[in-house]
Amino acid sequence: MRDDRPGRQATAPVGPGTLLVAAPNLTDPNFSRTVVYLVEHREHGSLGVVLNRPSEASVRDVLPRWAPLASGPGSVFVGGPVDGTTALCLASLRPGQRADGIEGVVAVNGPVVLVDLDSEPAAVEPRVRGLRVFAGYSGWDSGQLAGEIARGDWFVVPGLPDDVTTERHADLWGRVLRRQGAPLALLSTFPVEIGLN
Repeated sequence: MRDDRPGRQATAPVGPGTLLVAAPNLTDPNFSRTVVYLVEHREHGSLGVVLNRPSEASVRDVLPRWAPLASGPGSVFVGGPVDGTTALCLASLRPGQRADGIEGVVAVNGPVVLVDLDSEPAAVEPRVRGLRVFAGYSGWDSGQLAGEIARGDWFVVPGLPDDVTTERHADLWGRVLRRQGAPLALLSTFPVEIGLN
């Protein structure tokens, strides 16, 4: 049976660099109205970080060496409900820069890289145009994410490098939906308390 609810048929391939945009009916408080950037997607599972949940903690207080490179608002973001004591860092490289040859950096997708926070900020600084630190991450076991997508919990859409470090994170959920065009763009106007059935 075909599912014709808005957006169910408008998905991109799942992989590093794609975004999982929470459907309005996803009411889990960890993921309601979130945008998750997928860092890894393999047969054994998937890992990503929530891009639009700043915490009260500042990068300056937690990782002062990295604070000058942190994108506004300079907060540590809540990457997800898994292992909140683990810090992950994503950065967006400047045009013309490549991940290979930069110590402590691993390519994710295009100009987006994973940064080893034990490396030297001075080696990374001239090559990035911004970075974001996340406490914890979002993780799915083998088959779990596919099941949630099939159930309609997530819209899978292409990510942009600027999504990772945007200072306009407050309305990222709505902005990502709006740039997809109809019918997904229409969902960006749904009030928080209304879901799809």
